[in-house]
Amino acid sequence: MSSWFDRWKSLLPRQAVVCHDLFMVWLVWQSLHRLRWGMVSHPPEIPLWSTEVALVLIAQGLVFWQIGLYRGLWRFASVPDLWNILKACVLGLFAILLGLFLYNRLDMVPRTVLVLYPMALMALLGAPRLAYRAWKDSRIEGAHGEGSVRTLILGAGRAGEALVRDLRRVGNYQPVGFLDDAAALRGSKVQGVPVLGTVQDVAEIARETAAKLLVIAMPSADARAMQRVLAACERTGLPFRMVPRLQDILEGRSLPGELKEVAIEDLLGRKPVLPDWKSIRGWLGGRTVLVTGAGGSIGSELCRQCARHGAHRIVLIEMDEIALTTTEATLRRDFPDIECIPLLGDCGDPALTNHAMKLAEPDAVFHAAAYKQVPLLESQLREAVRNNVLATSTVAHACREHGVGTFVLISTDKAVDPVNVLGATKRLAEMTCQSLADHRSTRFVTVRFGNVLDSAGSVVPLFREQIRKGGPVTVTDPEVTRFFMTIPEACQLILQASAIGTHEAIYTLDMGEPVPIRLLAEQMIRLAGKQPGRDIAVIYTGLRPGEKLHETLFHADERYRPTAHPKILQAEPRQVAPQVIEQAITHLREASARYDVESLKEQLRAAVPEFEPVGSHGVEHQASTVVAFPTRNIRKI
Repeated sequence: MSSWFDRWKSLLPRQAVVCHDLFMVWLVWQSLHRLRWGMVSHPPEIPLWSTEVALVLIAQGLVFWQIGLYRGLWRFASVPDLWNILKACVLGLFAILLGLFLYNRLDMVPRTVLVLYPMALMALLGAPRLAYRAWKDSRIEGAHGEGSVRTLILGAGRAGEALVRDLRRVGNYQPVGFLDDAAALRGSKVQGVPVLGTVQDVAEIARETAAKLLVIAMPSADARAMQRVLAACERTGLPFRMVPRLQDILEGRSLPGELKEVAIEDLLGRKPVLPDWKSIRGWLGGRTVLVTGAGGSIGSELCRQCARHGAHRIVLIEMDEIALTTTEATLRRDFPDIECIPLLGDCGDPALTNHAMKLAEPDAVFHAAAYKQVPLLESQLREAVRNNVLATSTVAHACREHGVGTFVLISTDKAVDPVNVLGATKRLAEMTCQSLADHRSTRFVTVRFGNVLDSAGSVVPLFREQIRKGGPVTVTDPEVTRFFMTIPEACQLILQASAIGTHEAIYTLDMGEPVPIRLLAEQMIRLAGKQPGRDIAVIYTGLRPGEKLHETLFHADERYRPTAHPKILQAEPRQVAPQVIEQAITHLREASARYDVESLKEQLRAAVPEFEPVGSHGVEHQASTVVAFPTRNIRKI
């Protein structure tokens, strides 16, 4: 009885709306008839109820229901709702014409009534909805007006207009004005909020309006525009937030209506890569995938991307038990329909890898497990070889033996003309995969990219922690540059390259211009609301072992050509001798088993002839420790 009452109670507002709308149909039909016949000397009698009126109500009511007029709420009535009402009124007129023609051949129905009916009905249906919404908004504003945060909005476009409605709905914020560079908007109002000036006027207008918060509502702005806006916001000394990009909302990194802090990736200077999701889902849909290093920054995001875009089963191999538990729990929470198989252990263990292949029979393997810290690996050669080279060989051989369709090696730009142990071991891993490539069996794909923002052990978390502690922020050299991309972007590149379908391919991303690390550090300090050199010092410590000033994405002997994706390039692999690579892997295994570091050095140099360690012919550049106090005119990232 209680559940029936609750259901009836929930339907009551909708029933009231239906009654209201049908009453308005009756009122318009009666009023237009009386208005028309009131112009003649002997008007006919117009009954309040008749078969004709009943047919009009039935025809118009069915159209209302079919259009979906009662799936919305008056509380959120807007222009799209008015458009739906207009469609319903016009289509309702046609339904009425058909019904009355079949009933009485439109006898005694004036043409004036038929012409005026849609517009009159739209006015009587739309006005109460908009009035109700305005009343609710005013009540919320009145309830939260005192103590609400005075907010200045940068950007008077669609995002800004939607933001005003959201802020009013929340009630804790009071929009006091817009700033926009469009001259046509100057002096106008958006949602009743005035456009007060340009973005560059933000400091002056913020003081005049007593604003306490700035919100950047420019989700489609490029990095150069964002840098300019951010510089203007910093001059005010006020806290600022931004409306998230649509891509961040769709991929689950931000919630609709949520204001987020400006992140360093918003200022990278390169537009994010937009993947071809249709081809990715077509390749990935319904498949079983295995991810090594599934608890790492790239591995865990790769698991989420695979789950989001159609994978049926995901096998996680990870040697860190906490990371494995965290990734598994996240997948089970966010994607309960995905079958998740966690395996704790080292993917370089043949027994574990073969067990995983037999257990899940994967269609694709993403090999993300690797050691990647450049200075550390310079003194840990044995583990670098064991994890980056020998484990890759183990997983790649297992894939070919078990008939896996695609093996994807996640490599690095440091494998191009390597000067450190990380680059050399990753280059040898690439060569190992090339030596196993066979058009009749597993497809071996290599994906290279530069530094990944916010990945474990990367420079961004280090800078963030140093800034949190009050500095100093340590940069190796004033001239050092790196290519950067975000974690989701890197994983999208991996999936996109895997979906292209070429055998024995090396893919890399057209990553635009490299980013100076010095400017990255300065920009992160500003994002924290502080000034470099005044609040937090920047210290240059000199290049670390294995580091060079600038990375390169392309090797001179690898001829690159465009692919179906405009931002992904495919390299023509350099020739390798499978017998030589197999022999090198055998010798490296033997030296690793003996922990013979000298032999590992010799074998690695012999297997990767282009490997020229930094310092072998003089260090590329070594800077002394110095504290930097940046000048006023600082170039942005």
